[in-house]
Amino acid sequence: MLPFAIFVVFLAIQNYAPLPGHVDLILRTVGLTAVLAIASRGVLSFHTVRPLASIVLGVAVFAVWIAPDVSFPHYREHWLFQNGVLGNVSSSSLPEDLRHDTLALVLRFLRAVALVPVIEELFWRGWLMRWLINPDFEAVRLGAWAKGSFWITAFLFASEHGPFWDVGLMAGVLYNWWMINTKSLGDCILAHAVTNACLSAYVIATGQWQYWL
Repeated sequence: MLPFAIFVVFLAIQNYAPLPGHVDLILRTVGLTAVLAIASRGVLSFHTVRPLASIVLGVAVFAVWIAPDVSFPHYREHWLFQNGVLGNVSSSSLPEDLRHDTLALVLRFLRAVALVPVIEELFWRGWLMRWLINPDFEAVRLGAWAKGSFWITAFLFASEHGPFWDVGLMAGVLYNWWMINTKSLGDCILAHAVTNACLSAYVIATGQWQYWL
């Protein structure tokens, strides 16, 4: 839980007490890496049982993520997606002055691909899905099925993604389903990392910065 908690703290700092661009990116990258290394090294497993299928799933989730906006350009202008609670689609975690800065783009890309999938999969599918079944979560095997746990985790995962809650929900359902099928944290991390890699490359190539929340 600790890496995700620190991740949320960094988001709060970004929103309410922003640091200078490079300082923020470097501090977050180094800080999150250190927390993972110290707090989670004993429970992290990158072993995969279906690596090729995990990669395919990751690409599919990327396609799901951008499909509504590509198909219907004004789709996300609806109040269901942009409002006082969910935020504004035009906002991005990367300031405008850093969007053509090579170091900033590399750091942001690496964080999205190498850190965020590990942190989020540890929290959502490594811990929460099991804790909702039994607070003694270590007694619950990875990928255990329970209807309430599945859907609560999916909806909370969706809520984390603000104006993109709809595709966040679909992604959460697919990642949850993959955890149940593979019972492998490594496969979920790989799928999530591929999604983020595709999305980050798409953001940089097309300038659709709103996808970098």
